[in-house]
Amino acid sequence: MNDWVLNTNDVLKTRERFVTDQLREAILRGYLKPGQKLDQGEIADLLNVSRSPVREALRTLAAEELVRMFPHRGAAVAEFSREELEEIYFLRGTLEGMAVRLAVTKIDDTRIAELRAILEKLDQTSDLDRWLDFNREFHNTIYQAINRPRLISLIQHLRNISAPYTRQYIASPEFKKVTQEGHWHILQALIDRDGARAQEETQQHLKVLCDGVLVCVDSILNSSSDS
Repeated sequence: MNDWVLNTNDVLKTRERFVTDQLREAILRGYLKPGQKLDQGEIADLLNVSRSPVREALRTLAAEELVRMFPHRGAAVAEFSREELEEIYFLRGTLEGMAVRLAVTKIDDTRIAELRAILEKLDQTSDLDRWLDFNREFHNTIYQAINRPRLISLIQHLRNISAPYTRQYIASPEFKKVTQEGHWHILQALIDRDGARAQEETQQHLKVLCDGVLVCVDSILNSSSDS
């Protein structure tokens, strides 16, 4: 009679995963902004769950460095200082440059064609969310060509914790143009099988991104101090 009933722990895990996924995506897409307070009761009501899966989800996201927990003050979306962001983007440039250089010897014509198709979609879209999806797909398609799961995991972690800041900057049409040019340069280096140039183009691509993000951060800090 009760064979169809799920284990209570399994139900709880499913709810925790649901809440975790919802919050993670909201943070990565910038709907929940750095420093924004995360009220467990409000989140539970919004997602129609109890507070328990919300509490566990916040702990999971804290371990991923997307959320910060404060004793007696609750949780907030992780906020990074200017110096921390410089370090994050420096590490991204180092690791992603290495990954692209490794991909040069692994990537085949089929994957090259996939990358070209993604960039053509990026050229045509004006929707910010779709732009972010295609951007993520472009870089992931390159990294999937290498069999280095630990390297890819480190890269993904750094991309995730910097994603809310990246979104703040890419809202600018000028950024999209400069970034898309960088994408095409990376692709051309891959087509030419030039590992050193692919690495250099990737590092320059991320330096441009870092510089733009820091300008946005400085602007926000200056606005806060003036108010």
